[in-house]
Amino acid sequence: MRRLSAKTYWLGAVLGCVVFWVSPLSAATVLVEAEGFDGYGGWVLDQQFMDQMGSPYLLAHGLGVPVANAAVNLTLPETGTYYVWARTRDWVGPWKGPDIPAAKRAEGTPGEFQILINGAALPVVFGTEQPDWHWQAAGPVVIAEPNVLIELHDLTGFEGRCDAIVLSTEANLDLPNEDPALGLWRRDLLGLPAEPVDAGRYDLVVVGGGMAGTCASLKAARLGLKVALVQDRPVLGGNNSSDVRVWLGGNTNYEPFPRIGDVVRELEPAEHAHYGPTNTAEIYEDAKRIGIVQAEANISLFLNHRVNEVEMSGNRIAAVIAQDVRDGRRRRVAGGWFLDSTGDGCVGFLAGADYDITMSGHMGRCNLWNVLETGQATDFPVCPWALHLDGRPFPYDPPYQKLGVWYWESGFDHDPIVKSEYIRDWNFRVMYGAWDELKNGRGLYPTYRLNWAAYISGKRESRRLLGDVILTKTDLTDWVEYPDGCVPASWSIDLHLPDPAYDDGFEGDEFISKAYYTNYTKPYWIPYRCLYSRNIDNLFMAGRDISVTHEALGAVRVMRTGGMMGEIVGMAASLCRRYNTTSRGVYTHHLSELKNLMIQAYLLRWLERIGPNSALTGQVAVSGYYNQGAYPKENVNDGAADINDNNGRWLSAAADPPDDPDDWVEFAWPEPIWISACCIMTGWNNGSGAITSPMEDFVLQVHDGSSWQDIEQTRTVGNTKIHWDRTFAAVRCDRIRLLVTATPGDIARIWEIEFYHPVADANYDGQVDLRDLALQAANWLASSAGLSGDVNDDTKVNLADYGLLAMFWQWP
Repeated sequence: MRRLSAKTYWLGAVLGCVVFWVSPLSAATVLVEAEGFDGYGGWVLDQQFMDQMGSPYLLAHGLGVPVANAAVNLTLPETGTYYVWARTRDWVGPWKGPDIPAAKRAEGTPGEFQILINGAALPVVFGTEQPDWHWQAAGPVVIAEPNVLIELHDLTGFEGRCDAIVLSTEANLDLPNEDPALGLWRRDLLGLPAEPVDAGRYDLVVVGGGMAGTCASLKAARLGLKVALVQDRPVLGGNNSSDVRVWLGGNTNYEPFPRIGDVVRELEPAEHAHYGPTNTAEIYEDAKRIGIVQAEANISLFLNHRVNEVEMSGNRIAAVIAQDVRDGRRRRVAGGWFLDSTGDGCVGFLAGADYDITMSGHMGRCNLWNVLETGQATDFPVCPWALHLDGRPFPYDPPYQKLGVWYWESGFDHDPIVKSEYIRDWNFRVMYGAWDELKNGRGLYPTYRLNWAAYISGKRESRRLLGDVILTKTDLTDWVEYPDGCVPASWSIDLHLPDPAYDDGFEGDEFISKAYYTNYTKPYWIPYRCLYSRNIDNLFMAGRDISVTHEALGAVRVMRTGGMMGEIVGMAASLCRRYNTTSRGVYTHHLSELKNLMIQAYLLRWLERIGPNSALTGQVAVSGYYNQGAYPKENVNDGAADINDNNGRWLSAAADPPDDPDDWVEFAWPEPIWISACCIMTGWNNGSGAITSPMEDFVLQVHDGSSWQDIEQTRTVGNTKIHWDRTFAAVRCDRIRLLVTATPGDIARIWEIEFYHPVADANYDGQVDLRDLALQAANWLASSAGLSGDVNDDTKVNLADYGLLAMFWQWP
């Protein structure tokens, strides 16, 4: 093979993914990375298999409708005859051949696309040759002008894929196709440096931006750590993002550590996902989560960066190497401590951490999908390359409840890492085969169309990194209590295995699962020792890759639970930095301090900004009761705020229209107080993790001595948030009320109402500084009973409270 280290020409306008190489023999070669196109059109960027096939690629994910062209403009080094190759594959090729059972066999090539140069299609249809990634040749093309427009033109809408395009004046160019040669060749041609760019050094490097990693980053940053959060997608939230659209499972905020889960709740979408076409991208509030992270000065966010190398120093990680999935640039992110929240244990695996993996009989992965009623007749192409489901049973009636939901799952007996693309593509074949059979085979749903399908898989199980404790099923069922229990598990042991009702003929590739449950006394407190590696000194884990057995994973893998793991890791990392110790050292030497962090009241989500809750001292009156004995008014300011307990709410009386009086909750104090913020927890927990029925229309009102006056900044119409909060211009009053004018079923359902004002700004000069500390200390010395400064909830007002305030407000 010719060495590709001769003179390189750079074209920075195309994100560094188009390069020219001119050999000493004057043969010009141009490499165009598909992920570096100027515009993707209707194609999508798929990075999830780059560790196996070497690169991100563009995918024509059109659900049977050809997608718009992806395009790039470039200037060639010379005109003349060029030979063209595209790295692609026939993605249904693995299921062709006489040895494949008839029910699984594929016919045809669904992923077909063309390459257009200046609007003219090359004579070859791509995506039709080999089942593996390879360079498919298109032969020569004469290019008369140096400025060219190259386009990927999808022909089917059925998952065509393109990794890269090569144009060369040399007809017999030897193109590498396997790593490491392929990666080095790309890097050389792209003109990228041999060494990654220094992206800085951090106290904690978090790899994986799902709920676990995002919660860990926020908690660590708020405790003063400098944090890098590295995520290989453009969104945060992992499975609970618009990419995958899985609802959050598990519950939070349990005694004796009721504040564990506050960060999870901060990130939780106001609306909960559900089946069918109403499970839209907007529900997942991607922009809100990114905004919350970017608002933290201590967090550096690296979106669209995939970690695929690790640097070691003995048995410690020194740095991770993260590759930008769009331009191929590599960045070195160094740190003192690291969190693997990738789900697949990628960082731990690269670092040589001990791990376990269940190869056969593990839980699979889903690519959720749904259909939509259009109101008119719709067609769908016959799909001979999809799964053959004629005459075979599968769940489909009615469509919103049965099609494309969690139990459309596969991969149970395949390597979840090596065969990752195979499993995802099998899910595609299942979806298209089922819809083909329903529409064309059985003549059902004539006015429905495929509406949405995830191309990013929602995974349940792969590698599990091993810690000092490996939690087992017996630990949960026998309620074995560990001294370092720190994360509440509240999801039943829920293992997904193939449903025998649908596996006939698809053995080894089953695609409908069944959940097998085992109950235990909840919550069970997962030990801290499951959250760090037993052989890599500075590696934490959070999410579904923690130290558990296959069976115990069924209880801890859900995302609210994973998010709380992240919160604990953030706290533990702060102790690691304070004492310069290992992840294990927190357990052996500082466990009591970790527990103090878990229980201290200054971790309340509002205190960082505005101080203690004044509602706790107010006298409450209400408009009426649904059942006074079961849902008393005292619930709204008892400080519990446990959204897992429906009995901890006040419920208003149910009105009978047209006599439909408004509901209200009034607070009164013996002396006027300042209020400038409110938080309300409202709704109903249906017992399966979904919370619904929050108040819809309402406003806060203050009493001016003669009448109630609206606080206009709090007026809310069409609310969907379970946790509603609002700051507003400070009011001084001795009476305030919540007026509810619209609520589901005409019943207001409220767990808690909280009122705040920043007591840290003791002199009300708009700043929090030493003058405030001096004034508060003087007030306390004069009359401790008159100062609402018990921030650590020890029923005393003393210097310990001011120490906590000083820590949070960063007083000198």
